[in-house]
Amino acid sequence: MFSSHGTIAALIENGPLAELISMGGPVMVVLIAIAFVGAATFFYLMLFGAFYTPRFTKPLQRLVAQWQQSPADTPVEATRSNAGLLGRTNPLMHLLVNTMSACQSDAHIAAVRETAVRDAQNSLEPFEAPLKIIEVIAALAPLLGLLGTVMGMMEAFSAMAATEGRANASQLSGGIYEALATTAAGLVVAIPFAALAAWIEFRLRRIHKTINSALVSVFNVIPAADLTTASQPVQPEPKKADVPLENQAYSPTHFDSNPRLAHAAG
Repeated sequence: MFSSHGTIAALIENGPLAELISMGGPVMVVLIAIAFVGAATFFYLMLFGAFYTPRFTKPLQRLVAQWQQSPADTPVEATRSNAGLLGRTNPLMHLLVNTMSACQSDAHIAAVRETAVRDAQNSLEPFEAPLKIIEVIAALAPLLGLLGTVMGMMEAFSAMAATEGRANASQLSGGIYEALATTAAGLVVAIPFAALAAWIEFRLRRIHKTINSALVSVFNVIPAADLTTASQPVQPEPKKADVPLENQAYSPTHFDSNPRLAHAAG
């Protein structure tokens, strides 16, 4: 037990990490720490995204196609109950099913639309914090490298000042080496994380576009409540004067008096 701990401690003290720290000083320690944090954040994002990324799967495509044909007869809840593990963890599945169920229950369409927009934003929030961490690391690493460069040059000129300008190359090489090492380490950390941040942001935009497209496909269809209202028998209106149809002036109040139809037209 103690021998294994001793071996690990020896590897840390005499391994590559110890060499990097001796090369770059305290700035190198910070760069190594944020590199580990960024790597852990990226792996967490990939693991979380494998299960909770909104996906427009084939069952959802069939559900939307059936909804577009007949909203009132679409088995919305049956689709959710028959979904597998990946289907139950798919936020887009719950978003579409909840939206369709609300439309079928004669809810106010404007409130349903606002709820759908809020839920769509909530489904992307878990990905925003890891993306922000990776972006901060990509922006912070070059600045830390620059800080190490300045500190290394300060050490070199301090050695030159201590010898009153008679410092040899070996006395100056330590500070210059530290400056170059931290600069290189900062770039090595920043470049891959900048590429990862751009890729993750591109993926989030694709996911956002997919969610918007799915919601538009749902809201472009007249809800079941409107279909039910339209299918009810129309009550006869009071008899008006027999005026030829071509002589009747169009009045927008006949359309605007029904707020539901006015909302559907808008």
